[in-house]
Amino acid sequence: MLTVKDPPTDFQLPPHNEAALEGLREAKNVDPAVLAASDSEIATDTSPAGWSRFSLAYKPSVRVEKIARLEKLTTILLEEFKSKGIQVFPVLQVEDKNPIDLFIRFPRTTHLFISIRSQGNREIVYNEAREVLQVKRKDKNALKIWKPCPLVELADYERWLNKNRDLFGMSSREAQKTPTAKVLVLWSPTKAIEHHREHLYSEVGNMKILAFRRKGTAFVIQKEEVIEFIKTWLAKYE
Repeated sequence: MLTVKDPPTDFQLPPHNEAALEGLREAKNVDPAVLAASDSEIATDTSPAGWSRFSLAYKPSVRVEKIARLEKLTTILLEEFKSKGIQVFPVLQVEDKNPIDLFIRFPRTTHLFISIRSQGNREIVYNEAREVLQVKRKDKNALKIWKPCPLVELADYERWLNKNRDLFGMSSREAQKTPTAKVLVLWSPTKAIEHHREHLYSEVGNMKILAFRRKGTAFVIQKEEVIEFIKTWLAKYE
């Protein structure tokens, strides 16, 4: 366990847990026409804090579905881990990159970055020689490179945290030394192909998980495995 100084008593974390969950619910239900007309309000920071922040983070084509998934996962995470002191931060904006879908913090114990991704009814393949993820349609053999690469994005998120640790009241030591898991969650029907080479799997507790090494290690799991993975990962450091 890390020993760090507590932040000032008046310190305010970014929206998380119940406050963020309420923001996601507002964002999911906002009228698209109102959202499209809200740019000027966003610029002057006069629109409702919840839906404005979360709704504008994603492209219109994926916004509703994405926010619904985040709402569902955030709800489950709070039910499972509230007693463990979990802090769930959805939709953290990272410069010109895709947002961090979920940054999960068990203060002074462990951090997790979670990217939720879907490629429809397709399979995901890791090309070791090129160190890239590829997407394969189930009815075809052709492969295309997944851009932007979620593995690179996850590595960028970790670097972002090191530079922006003050947002969370973290010391440099806490940001850099806290055990961290970078996790790519494949949302069904998207799945990884059934068989990768054996050395691409790692054991986390009793779980055997794909672990792709691109700018660090990122675990690749299905949405149904999120809670089990976090329980197993957390148990390593409690």
